[in-house]
Amino acid sequence: MGRRCSFLRLSGCNLRCAWCDTPYTWDWTGRTGHIYTPAEESQTLDVNAVLSWITAQNTDMLVVTGGEPLLQQRALASLLRECAGRGLRIEVETAGTIVPVEAIAQDVSQFNVSPKLANSGNPLAKRFRPAAVDSLQGTGKAIWKFVVTQLSDLQEVDDLVAQHHLFPVYVMPEGTDAHTVLARSRELSDPVLARGWNLTSRLHILLYGNRRGV
Repeated sequence: MGRRCSFLRLSGCNLRCAWCDTPYTWDWTGRTGHIYTPAEESQTLDVNAVLSWITAQNTDMLVVTGGEPLLQQRALASLLRECAGRGLRIEVETAGTIVPVEAIAQDVSQFNVSPKLANSGNPLAKRFRPAAVDSLQGTGKAIWKFVVTQLSDLQEVDDLVAQHHLFPVYVMPEGTDAHTVLARSRELSDPVLARGWNLTSRLHILLYGNRRGV
């Protein structure tokens, strides 16, 4: 948290989380109350153009997020290979519903996997894919982050962690304002730490509020 990096956000998602704070990456129909236009919110770039942008950022770490980046993983493979060849640390954020191809797994330094709980509003069959969870765990490069809205969500995390032997585990309070994030962090801290897990916050919300481009 707080580490300087290049942050590459991709469009498209296979889930529809009730509390999603980046609907502009996928909501082209107004499901969340606002219709976003793909032509305004995204652009198609070739690998060289993206590499030029990353180079201009002058950082040693690239975070690829979404949306769901692994929907575009075959197109991502050549980009990540170039980035890895330049010595960049590469982290990919994913909901853990898609098995990563080998070409991606070999160049990624860390998968930041955030399986969605019932609080996301997604049907179980869409948000939980055991084969993908086990595959990501099997890379030896995954960390597991769960978005929690209330204490009772921790039981669902308990079950997933035990069933799939997930480690390390991070719990993040859901919230799009500093008051909510801090209040939920205080409520969660003791039971999370008692389980031997990690508690993470939402630094960008605490510093800047719920706005884009930060």
